[in-house]
Amino acid sequence: MTDPVRSIPLEDLHRALGARMGAFAGYQMPIQYPDGLKAEHVHTRTQAGLFDVSHMGQLRVRARDGRTDTLHRALEAALPVDFDGWTAGVQKYSYLLDDNGGIEDDLMLVNAGDEVRIVVNAGNRDHDLALFEQRCPGLEFRWIDAALVALQGPAAEAVLSRLDPAAAQMRFMQGAPLTLLGLPCYATRSGYTGEDGYEISLPLDDGARGARAVVEALLGDPAVRPVGLGARDTLRLEAGLPLHGSDISTQTTPVEAGLAFAIPKSRRTGGAKAGGFPGAARVLAQLADGPARRLRGLVSTEAVPVRAHTELLDVGDGVVGEVTSGTVSPTLGHPVMLAYIDAAALSDGDGVFRARVRDKRPAVRVTPLPFVPKRYKR
Repeated sequence: MTDPVRSIPLEDLHRALGARMGAFAGYQMPIQYPDGLKAEHVHTRTQAGLFDVSHMGQLRVRARDGRTDTLHRALEAALPVDFDGWTAGVQKYSYLLDDNGGIEDDLMLVNAGDEVRIVVNAGNRDHDLALFEQRCPGLEFRWIDAALVALQGPAAEAVLSRLDPAAAQMRFMQGAPLTLLGLPCYATRSGYTGEDGYEISLPLDDGARGARAVVEALLGDPAVRPVGLGARDTLRLEAGLPLHGSDISTQTTPVEAGLAFAIPKSRRTGGAKAGGFPGAARVLAQLADGPARRLRGLVSTEAVPVRAHTELLDVGDGVVGEVTSGTVSPTLGHPVMLAYIDAAALSDGDGVFRARVRDKRPAVRVTPLPFVPKRYKR
């Protein structure tokens, strides 16, 4: 028996806006609106798009004994992070790893003083909670009863600042409480599009009335349009951001995926807190010796879309990799992809491969990420 598909708090609002809904990660989610995916994508790049991402799990974590050092040390044993020097109000990217260094999930964490706020991927909510509770018995994990929306694009700061001027003072990867139409909220200056913007946690203490009022006020700004998960995916791919379940999974390590930047020096070989997290042996070995494959960005000038699971071939038609995400970039007008490619093929060749797309073999070329420059406000 399959689990029932759950609703997000503002589903009725999205239906009223004409959203095409679809099941994603166990939730009914807005996939796109009447303007269509490309228009939503372009609007986010040029003005501001509003995404409802309430399917994501929001956790509040505290130590059972009330001590922040207990909280920090327990999370350091569960994750490759270091709270020493981590200023309160700063957000960081990390991941849950299995004992072989595979990525169980990727996470966003905010050091919020006496607690840590963690956002987990929707499809992993229950799994992540069980894993955290197993690894950190001295900590208390509670779901935050809140909607989560992302306001993304070059107009995001001006729009949100009209509701609370404090939003303009935030910088990329900072978190802070805001008051929006009288509703106490928590926002981070981050997102999943490569654009400047915010993710805003909207409490549901009064039902969804306060949250809905804030979302309607944001959508009432002429610079803002609702955007669905379809455009969110094309935006994140242009920004070179991996998707869990497609580009990263338990079958990939942070080093293979190009995500080792999130492992602080102190947790690496020779650091003050070297190792000590699940999967450390394999991850540290790959940092030292290099992995057998790497995630790379690819582009093609041929008018043949290259999708996930497409094989990549070398000049002798040997399989040297596989595409994990692919689309025709709405911004660039040509195919862009993420793919795992054998390290030997990357070092020996000229960076040009062929994609096996039915009876076609379009040429694809390795290119630096991101495909479209990021515009975070640092």
